Amino acid sequence: MPLKLWKYRHFKWHLVKVIWIAKHSETLEDVVVYIHLWKDSIWRENSLWVRPLEMFKWMTNKNWESIKRFEYVWE
Repeated sequence: MPLKLWKYRHFKWHLVKVIWIAKHSETLEDVVVYIHLWKDSIWRENSLWVRPLEMFKWMTNKNWESIKRFEYVWE
């Protein structure tokens, strides 16, 4: 299933907005381009980030439960 371009919640509750699926120039791997909508000491609000698509779709563990690293939250 293709990734939808819109808002996702990181498993640590940060909101991000996926704006594009791009290609890595050397490997042609799909990468997710997103804007961080959360401001704290590490991430600047509205900063632009990229992450390999496969990594974006990874599962992670939280409180001994397997959950999505990024969960789609808005249409």
